[in-house]
Amino acid sequence: MEDPAGLKDEGNKYFQANDYENAINSYTKAMKLTMDKSLQAVLYRNRAACFLKKESYAQAASDASRAIDINASDIKALYRRCQALESLGKLDQAFKDVQRCATIEPRNKIFQETLRRLGAKIQEKLRIQFSTDARVQNMFEILLDGNSEREKREKAANNLIVLGREEAGAERIFQNNGVKLLLQLIETKNPEMILAAVRTLSSMCTGHKARATAILHFLGIDKMCMWMAVDNEEISMAVCNLLQVITDSLSGEGEKEQHGKEAALVLDTKKDLKMITMHLLDMLVSKKVSGQGRDQALNLLSKNIPRKDLRIHDNSKTIFVIDSGLRKILKVVGQVPELPNCLPLTENTRMIASILLNKLYDDLRCDPERDNFREICEEYIKSKVDPQDMDKTLHAVQTVSGIMQGPFDLGNKLLGMTGVMEMMVALCGSEREIDQLVAVEALIHASTKLSRATFIITNGVTLLKEVYKKTKNEKIKIRALVGLCKLGSAGGTDYGLRQFAEGSTEKLAKQCRKWLCSTSIDIRTRKWAVEGLAYLTLDADVKDDFVEDKPALEAMFELAKTSDKTILYSVASTLVNCTNSYDVKELVPELVQLAQFSKQHVPEEHPKDKKDFVLKRVKRLLKAGVISALACMVKADSAILTDQTKELLARVFLALCEDPKDRGTIVAQGGGKALIPLALEGTDVGKVKASHALAKIAAISNPDIAFPGERVYEVVRPLVSLLNTERDGLQNYEALLGLTNLSGRSDKLRLKIIKEKALPDIENYMFENHDQLRQAATECMCNLVVNKEVQERFVADGNDRLKLIVLLCGEDDVKVQNAAAGALAMLTAAHKKLCHKMTQVTTQWLEILQRLCLHEKLEVQHRGLVVAYNLINADQELAKKLVESEMLEILTLVGKQADDSKKQHVINVARECLVKCMDYGLIKPFSQA
Repeated sequence: MEDPAGLKDEGNKYFQANDYENAINSYTKAMKLTMDKSLQAVLYRNRAACFLKKESYAQAASDASRAIDINASDIKALYRRCQALESLGKLDQAFKDVQRCATIEPRNKIFQETLRRLGAKIQEKLRIQFSTDARVQNMFEILLDGNSEREKREKAANNLIVLGREEAGAERIFQNNGVKLLLQLIETKNPEMILAAVRTLSSMCTGHKARATAILHFLGIDKMCMWMAVDNEEISMAVCNLLQVITDSLSGEGEKEQHGKEAALVLDTKKDLKMITMHLLDMLVSKKVSGQGRDQALNLLSKNIPRKDLRIHDNSKTIFVIDSGLRKILKVVGQVPELPNCLPLTENTRMIASILLNKLYDDLRCDPERDNFREICEEYIKSKVDPQDMDKTLHAVQTVSGIMQGPFDLGNKLLGMTGVMEMMVALCGSEREIDQLVAVEALIHASTKLSRATFIITNGVTLLKEVYKKTKNEKIKIRALVGLCKLGSAGGTDYGLRQFAEGSTEKLAKQCRKWLCSTSIDIRTRKWAVEGLAYLTLDADVKDDFVEDKPALEAMFELAKTSDKTILYSVASTLVNCTNSYDVKELVPELVQLAQFSKQHVPEEHPKDKKDFVLKRVKRLLKAGVISALACMVKADSAILTDQTKELLARVFLALCEDPKDRGTIVAQGGGKALIPLALEGTDVGKVKASHALAKIAAISNPDIAFPGERVYEVVRPLVSLLNTERDGLQNYEALLGLTNLSGRSDKLRLKIIKEKALPDIENYMFENHDQLRQAATECMCNLVVNKEVQERFVADGNDRLKLIVLLCGEDDVKVQNAAAGALAMLTAAHKKLCHKMTQVTTQWLEILQRLCLHEKLEVQHRGLVVAYNLINADQELAKKLVESEMLEILTLVGKQADDSKKQHVINVARECLVKCMDYGLIKPFSQA
């Protein structure tokens, strides 16, 4: 059985070796095995020291308190608790502890100094508190005084927002009756005051569960939803952000790092979160809610209800929303804007509702749950079908159409319901234009999959052609054309599988481009022209003609920047087609021969889909301003920017970054910044593509220009994510180049790379057989060894890191040699211990060093001589080893050379080595040649 005292000693050894995790484990094991109170006190005290080192201050204070409970005058425990409490911001309690320490040991200088420091800190805190209270009062007086000058009020409003962002400021506003005063500001009905108040409340709720709960209860969810329902985009978004912040704080997401600060209250937040969800669902069907408010309610549901990680088993929030609110979401999806009783909508509302349906359906775990969802939809659609009331029937078809834009498989099943297809056909032949409009859109959405399209081709094409010929209405004409485009593209990129006659696809595309450029047509209708091109550009002739048409490209980019975000997917799809950035299955020659032999169809590549045509198209897109359009699309703060759309955008960016010459243009137009969110959020494929594009930019651009300010630190994680065996060699290589560039900028960036756990991966690539990967990894390490934490890893016993660097210095690859010699020069300069260690890691060390010092490349030779100087400078014994070898001859040969500006730095280092050896008395002075 393990001995408690032995475990304590083991813990002490781990602590001295800075291995705090194992030290904690040893002390914890010992606690369980002993009943000796004095030993328990020591163990708690020691474990508190470990927690202090790990910055787990709440646990450190707790352990120190347990030691003090056993022995009230345990001076070490008292001082450790004082340190922990100070870090937790509990200055008055920390002051009391150090006061007791100073009473027990009045002559201890550390205690006296801490007493003075904490005393001064407490005074300063009180001073700030009183001055903050006065400032808060003054700000509210200015804001609530209707007669104060506009400029003064604006300044006070901005100051209040800034103050709310600081923890101390937020607490002072809260304690000074601030929430009531902020409510008064909102009730002034002045938009600027409302925004200032709502933004201040958001800051106060961020990462603080207790305060967020109190503010939610004081203001009331009814009032917040009423504010969000207003027809003012800025106010609606600000209130949506406030509700998101409250939801995050209540569910424990986005909490500020407070180094273990314990919450004062244990709050049950499930009730509050359920109440917020119920109110958001009620907003969806209320006529009093503006289109903006409805969008924000849908966005909040979309963001907070479905599971973010499908590995989490609990999907009860989704089940609750389906049971309580699916009919309400379906009502929004089925709205027809042209009908008189339509709810207030924006151009995005129905699409956001379709996306919410899709997310909820995807979040279901089993068939019974999916069947329940389908049954509710079927029952709802049946209840709307009324042969006597055309408007109700229209709502039913529009609902099916909306579902097909969300969970398509479910929409496909609903199409099979008795009478649905018949309704669509009947509406197509109706005299009312609105009936035709809804029916044609439903037909378009129904034609999404090849299997479904074969059924519709027999009926749909005839129907759509009939509508196209008959109607005089441009809106319906365009939609009918898009349906034909979609059916015509059912063969995808396969040149040999064309649905329509030769040349008709180009004619359809020409008509789409014409409508796209026509400013006399409304945006919602022009958007359908892009939808048509999204299908037609699968054809290489069409995409080639499209990129030649600069006005059409620019018109599409302008549409992508408008408030109508339903166009995002179509624009992204069109650009993926134009840049050929979709996945292409490689054909296995043997299987092709087999297919031909058995008279099976073999996909064919269009001549214009070859690489040189794709590159030309990329250049034209860049010239037409594609980057500014993409940057604008990425910023869309809406559920419409789905993970699938983000993946398409990432694919386009990667294709645009292919040529290094274009990367400067991409950076100049904001492409670097736009890629960061795509690399951090979205589908796995999308994140990899965006990370690879970032790596391409980071490898050759100035990071300060490509990723200005703090953004550069966000680039590190995507690059590190490419350093694994699942990624291909090019992705590994370009990620290493990017990290090399970043690690050469600042120590803060080097620390970020270390924090992202990149070092083991970089070390693995230094062992790679592939020359370029080994070279890139070694160059990256050369930059990283400037950091003290990395140096410590080389100093630590029991690893071969230094041996690897020394052996890489002996490689034949000059670039690898150069980088490894640079790393070795910096390591040996930083630690004398590493100078000794270098001579022990391999018997070849001296031979490798001599080769470096005689290298034909001056840069490598210089680094080798610096290593030699570091060894000589570190220790006389090491200097003696070098002098007794051929090294002396090499140093003399280099040092005796005549001065030469090109290699003076090399000659000087050799002379410094010789001077140091003379100082040791190992050699006698020589006369210069």
